[in-house]
Amino acid sequence: MEHNKTYHSLELNSKTPPFIVEGPITKEQFVRYEMDEGLIAFRQPDKQREALKNVLELPESRLIIARDHQTIVGYSIFLYPDEIERWSEANLSNLLELGAIEVSAKYRGYGIAKHLLKVAMADDAMEDYIIITTEYYWHWDLRGAGLSIWEYRDIMQKVMNVGGLECYATDDPEICSHPANCLMARIGERVDAESIHEFNRIRFKYKYMF
Repeated sequence: MEHNKTYHSLELNSKTPPFIVEGPITKEQFVRYEMDEGLIAFRQPDKQREALKNVLELPESRLIIARDHQTIVGYSIFLYPDEIERWSEANLSNLLELGAIEVSAKYRGYGIAKHLLKVAMADDAMEDYIIITTEYYWHWDLRGAGLSIWEYRDIMQKVMNVGGLECYATDDPEICSHPANCLMARIGERVDAESIHEFNRIRFKYKYMF
């Protein structure tokens, strides 16, 4: 499908410091900015910057950033599921995964993650997609947040709810391996019934097994 993208931005002047949340941004826009040193959830900031730059080469990718002047302090990235994941088996051109959402530790407490999702979903093109995220407790920064697994899960779900994502049942073994793990999804208003049926099929691959 054609990947239409409409840029949106949000200026949070009431925050200290002030932030700009914007996107989807292009590779040309992205390379103008630096990564905050606290963005280390997946890899070191310089390596994560290179990884995001490469992802922006993909036509379906949608990168939303939060920045403090010229420094990226948070981001969310949407793209097709990795080919090794079950979610790619449906081969749906209108299914995107929230591959990562991260906010630098020293910038937490300002609601940046929620605003990243608000800006992402402000694009009307998102009504053409099924958006999913797979949440695993071992990816969560429990120590940095000072929260229990269940406290973190509750906050994470509330953040995702801002973007319209809700919990969906699945028999995926990794998600079923711990009760805190979950699949969340948002089905756009213009997604066709056939795509929804296929999404439901891959959510439950083993329903006929005994």
